[in-house]
Amino acid sequence: ISPPPVPASPPSFGGPVTLNVGGTLYSTTLETLTRFPDSMLGAMFRDGTPMPANLNHQGGGHYFIDRDGKAFRHILNFLRLGRLDLPRGYGETALLRAEADFYQIRPLLDALRELEASRGTPAPTAALLHADVDVSPRLVHFSARRGPHHYELSSVQVDTFRANLFCTDPECLGAMRARFGVAIGDRVEGGPHFRLEWAPRPTELPEVEYSRLGLQPLWTGGPGERREVVGTPTFLEEVLRVALEHGFRLDSVFPDPEDLLNSRSLRFVRH
Repeated sequence: ISPPPVPASPPSFGGPVTLNVGGTLYSTTLETLTRFPDSMLGAMFRDGTPMPANLNHQGGGHYFIDRDGKAFRHILNFLRLGRLDLPRGYGETALLRAEADFYQIRPLLDALRELEASRGTPAPTAALLHADVDVSPRLVHFSARRGPHHYELSSVQVDTFRANLFCTDPECLGAMRARFGVAIGDRVEGGPHFRLEWAPRPTELPEVEYSRLGLQPLWTGGPGERREVVGTPTFLEEVLRVALEHGFRLDSVFPDPEDLLNSRSLRFVRH
C-alpha cells in the first residue's frame, strides 16, 4: 500500500509565482501574495504551510485557483499597491467585493465599502418614458329623486379615462405609481407598464349611482396637497412633473405639439 501523497510545499520567497485564476495567468511574488498574512492568500502561501486542497499545484511554479480571473487583476493590484485603483466607470464592484470576501482581504473590503459610500447616488442611465391617455365619453341614465314620491329619469355624460405609462426606468415608474392614488389599475411590480382607468363623478350624478356603476376617481399628490385628476391636462401635468424630476426631456407630442396638456401621447427620453 502506497503512502498518501504529501501536500506540496509553497515556493520559496524571492522567486516568481504563476497563478492560473479561472484560466487567466498572473505572475507575481510570494511577498505580494502574503502582504496581508490574515488573508486566505497569505495563509495559502505562508512559509512552511502545506498547500490547501483548493489550490491546485500544476507544477513548474504554476498554481490553479478556480475563481474569476478578470476580477483577480484588481485583487493583485491591491496587494501590490496597498490601495484600490479601479478604472473610471468600473461597474463590477459587487463581483470584486465577492472575490475580496472569498480571499478574506479585509483592507480591500473596507476600501470597497468606502468607495461605494463615496459614490452616493449613481448617475441616471439612458431611459425612455411614454405616456398615452385616451377618453371615452358615455351617456349614463339614472333615476333622480325630485320629491317624496316623485322620481325623474335623468341622463349625464361620464368621461372614462384610460392611461398607459411605459418607462424603462423602474425608479421613475415607481414614482409615477406613488404620485397617483390608484383607481383601477395594473400595478404589477417589476414590469415597464403602469395602467390606470378612472372616471370623475359629474356633480349631477348621485354618489350611489356612481358607486353602482363601479366607477372610481383618480387622485394625485401627497398628504396635504391631494387633488382629484379630473381630466387629461391634470394627468399629463403630473406626468410631466415626475419626468422632469427624474432627468427626462420631452421628445415628442401627439397630435398637436402646440397643445401639450391636451395631447393624447407624450414621449420623453433621457440620454
